[in-house]
Amino acid sequence: MLIQLLLKISRRYASQWMVMLFDIGLTLFTFIVAYLIRYNFKLEFDFFIVIKQFPFVGIVSFISFLAVGSHRGVVRYTGFKDILNVVIGANIIATLLICLTFISRKFINGYEILNISGSIIYIHLLLNILFLIGSKLFIKSLYNHITQDFNIITNVLIFGAGSSGMLTYDAIKNDTKNGLEVVGFIDDDERKVGKKINLLPVLNLNNIDQKYIAKNHIEEVIISIQNIDSTRLLQITSGLFTLGLKVKIVPPVQSWIDGDLSVGQIKEVKIEDLLGREPINIKNPDLEEQYDNKVIIITGAAGSIGSEICRKVSLYNFKKLILVDNAESALYDIQQEFRQLGLKNIEAIVADVRNKTRIDQIFNTHKPKVVFHAAAYKHVPLMENNPFEAVSVNIGGTKNVADIAVKHSVDKFVLISTDKAVNPTNVMGATKRIAELYVTCLKGKGHTKFITTRFGNVLGSNGSVIPLFKKQIEKGGPLTVTHREITRYFMTIPEACQLVLEAAAMGNGGEIFVFDMGEPIKIFNLAKNMILLSGLRYPQDIDIKITGLRPGEKIYEELLADGENTKKTYHEKIMIAKSRRLDTESAEKKINALTSTNTLTQPLEIVSHIKALIPEYISNNSTYEVLDKKINM
Repeated sequence: MLIQLLLKISRRYASQWMVMLFDIGLTLFTFIVAYLIRYNFKLEFDFFIVIKQFPFVGIVSFISFLAVGSHRGVVRYTGFKDILNVVIGANIIATLLICLTFISRKFINGYEILNISGSIIYIHLLLNILFLIGSKLFIKSLYNHITQDFNIITNVLIFGAGSSGMLTYDAIKNDTKNGLEVVGFIDDDERKVGKKINLLPVLNLNNIDQKYIAKNHIEEVIISIQNIDSTRLLQITSGLFTLGLKVKIVPPVQSWIDGDLSVGQIKEVKIEDLLGREPINIKNPDLEEQYDNKVIIITGAAGSIGSEICRKVSLYNFKKLILVDNAESALYDIQQEFRQLGLKNIEAIVADVRNKTRIDQIFNTHKPKVVFHAAAYKHVPLMENNPFEAVSVNIGGTKNVADIAVKHSVDKFVLISTDKAVNPTNVMGATKRIAELYVTCLKGKGHTKFITTRFGNVLGSNGSVIPLFKKQIEKGGPLTVTHREITRYFMTIPEACQLVLEAAAMGNGGEIFVFDMGEPIKIFNLAKNMILLSGLRYPQDIDIKITGLRPGEKIYEELLADGENTKKTYHEKIMIAKSRRLDTESAEKKINALTSTNTLTQPLEIVSHIKALIPEYISNNSTYEVLDKKINM
């Protein structure tokens, strides 16, 4: 056992002691060279005394290197800290030699073994610094050269010649397995342009053209600017994509591992980075208290929004998390995801929100205190052709879950709505607006506080254009856009779910929370950016086809309805819509009548009832426009 332990220790530390022996050997070599320099390379000194001084110098060197730990550094990754350690170690050697020489001269007889002149000690110091640093950098360079011969080299430019750019450069140079070779820097600062950093040129973005790229075999650009404005990022990437370059970005310094950047953290620019606005960040310590030891039900838990709410809530100290959805396969996937994470007290239940008895049974069994209602139909063209289903789920399902929440004294009920509910032009948006109205009607009718969150499109959701564009790009195009001027508000799924959780904590009942989503994005421009992001050219490689507006589709989306204003909350990006007064008794009666319609009811009749409830619902590019004409007549 002892032998095995010694072998294990020797294998682990052998390389360290090899470095130590090599460094000590160098200091002994430089010690002889210091004597030769001091005596003009003439043997006018006692060589045997120098040999006798070797053990003394070797012991002092060992103590110094051990103190600074220079032998622990991996030579092929030598960096600034390692060089600093070598300099400190060399100075400790010189200091110890001077001190011990002084002591030997003062107090010890026969001191010639320790009698080293000050000039030799200082020459030795300078030689140590030169040879020790030089040897390490030489070995590092040799190792990099050898390993690069076995790798496919990718020439890259770093956008940003500041401190972040230098750290990125060091990370690339220190990681010999990445296959990247930095050939220059790009910067907007005219004071840096035309100069060199680490013998590499600093260029202006205007200097980068096809001729320069071809001459230097450049394939990628790494953007290394901290806190870069997303609008500026969009401008930079658009120009680089046009040149056929791959674009990567260095993450914020807060996400660096132990404060150090690794090449593996440099990721390709994603479409989320090109939204042209800053992402929302919510930090509210009250959220923990809101969900602590609570039973929480999430309907539509298998959907893109519902599943992300589940992930966010799972980070808190909940008592039990109930996932409800009628999509069996998708619900199974999210259940398995949580099981693999080892999360407990999570139960997946297959159920339909239209089945009031089943939902009541679930509430009666689990006694939830917080409900997130994300179950809904959301595809505009499909719901335009199937208004009964839209009414059944978006209104009837919401009504069922809300009524049962009141019956079982749920603390908070959070409705996930959409910007398409604002001045709706389609069945889907109109039914979501009626769902908003119904939870408003329930205000004050029981213990439950009803809160609505309203936001725009989410990137990556099942109904988003992003997955559609990705599939079209994979098939070689064209990308389909319904109108050249169509715009949409966008946010990421995590942002949307942060807003939902915050609204649940912030709301006191009856509020409709809306989010300042910045400027709307042109879908046509989004399509072009996705083509460029894929390393292709528009229109040479993939074209964009204008297909015409779909039934019920708007060119511009809105976050506030006619007659609505907003008031501020404690978060600058979150506002409360101040809605006009509502005759709750009349609205509730009409909603009850609407949800009692059966499958035999004609679509025109169903939509006419919806329009009676929502006067601002004006159909667009739809067969239901005939109803608007009758109203106007």
